[in-house]
Amino acid sequence: MQIDHRTPMGHTDVPENFNVAAHFLDGADGDRTALIGGDGRRTSYARLRGLANRVGHALRALGVRPQDRVLIAMSDGVEFVAAWYGAQKIGAVTAEVYSFLHAKEYRYYERYVAPRVVVADAGTVERLRAAGVRNLLVAGVPADALRAGEHHFDSLVAGQPDELDPAPTHRDAPAIWKFTTGSTGAPKACVLPARSPRLSFDWYARGVLDLRPDDVVLPVPKLFFGYSRDLAALFPFGVGAAGIIFPERSTVERVFELIAAHRPTVLVNVPTMMRAMVAHPLAREQDLSCLRLCTSAGEALPPDLHRAWLDAFGVEVADGLGSSETYHIFLSNRPGAARVGTLGQEVPGYRVRVVGEDGEELPDGETGVLEVTGETAALEYWQEPVKSAAAFPAPHTVRSGDLAVRDADGFFHYRGRKDDLLKVGGVWIAPAEIEDCLLTHPEVVDCAVVGVESEGLTKPRAYVVARSEVTGTQLTEFVRAGLSPHKYPREYRFVTELPRTAAGKVDRRALRAA
Repeated sequence: MQIDHRTPMGHTDVPENFNVAAHFLDGADGDRTALIGGDGRRTSYARLRGLANRVGHALRALGVRPQDRVLIAMSDGVEFVAAWYGAQKIGAVTAEVYSFLHAKEYRYYERYVAPRVVVADAGTVERLRAAGVRNLLVAGVPADALRAGEHHFDSLVAGQPDELDPAPTHRDAPAIWKFTTGSTGAPKACVLPARSPRLSFDWYARGVLDLRPDDVVLPVPKLFFGYSRDLAALFPFGVGAAGIIFPERSTVERVFELIAAHRPTVLVNVPTMMRAMVAHPLAREQDLSCLRLCTSAGEALPPDLHRAWLDAFGVEVADGLGSSETYHIFLSNRPGAARVGTLGQEVPGYRVRVVGEDGEELPDGETGVLEVTGETAALEYWQEPVKSAAAFPAPHTVRSGDLAVRDADGFFHYRGRKDDLLKVGGVWIAPAEIEDCLLTHPEVVDCAVVGVESEGLTKPRAYVVARSEVTGTQLTEFVRAGLSPHKYPREYRFVTELPRTAAGKVDRRALRAA
């Protein structure tokens, strides 16, 4: 079916009763491989489906009913994926959190989500206990090590039936929570309907990436991050492809090992890891010829890094922009037609406008806020009516905090976040523009620019990771030669690395507090 990329498609092609697990997991050929572990162990669709069904029954036995929330705090593995699909199968609402959080962070999420059950494992259970969480279903620990209010995953799941009828979930009913990244404030939950993953699969995974049955997808971010989970353990299932999952943190060395061992065809990446891979001393010795595509999202991909990646590995990059509010990617470069330094064009099914403060569309070449219309949009921010009204001004529409400009060819150029803009000397400055300039300096490895208050005035401060003892004066001269004279940091702090959120984005809140 041809899709008009300027007009959002209606969801009439999504059945009124639509269960995410039934669509993506139940329809696959049971003999095909669904998941490949980091150790090479393969899990077929039939085995994963049976485990997910048993988990669904186990969750019901613990009192989970349709529209109840299930919070998953587990390391990446087959049990994580089965728990997610099992909860979806019975009509529950799933939410996932990073497995390396501190107890106080788990306490925040448990109180905010108010889940009926929290699914945990050996790596997270102690910190969840320290957070005061009691309604736990715990995998990977001995049954006699559990405490009151905790349930043994293996024992409870093992005794359940292999078959499970899917709950008749309505396509417009809440099904998935995705959290904002929390780089500038406390994470908020975007409440997403069951139709969102189906439409995003049609429009982006198939319409842009052209996922195929023989694809093997390796994610760099962990599965709690919706961008990664969807591309490794949801979208591939729609075509019978496979995802690679591994529990440990992602490092350059581990990513190179997994590519060598399993020869994936698609690498789900973020700019931070891309820069680390390019800078690795053994980068030129790596064989990445198995990859037909690398996706990039989560933060802006600097043009210099994009070019360095192509030079080092020769693997095409489909850089794009998505958000929790829109479910997944809504702007993307196309394989075979990528334009370095841009976010690409609209993903089929979305209408993306650059608007001013009054909501009116701006002409090409002018910077404004991105407004995205498409039926994957979230229904609301959970328990945030004022912020919901501002972010979702019309049905299926998201007024994002991202700044961009569209050129005459319909390509979008990222200009940072609206809440990151700095007013210096009465003039607005976008930190992303200064950062992109600094990153072209041969001695700058990484950087971030934030605003700090000094004597009642806002001043841009640059945090810089440098290769050598370059000075702030030298960097100022470099920036002022490349940008308008007023667009330069007034202060520099040289650091060994930048703080980052669990999703890999620069933690600007931490930098402002430094």
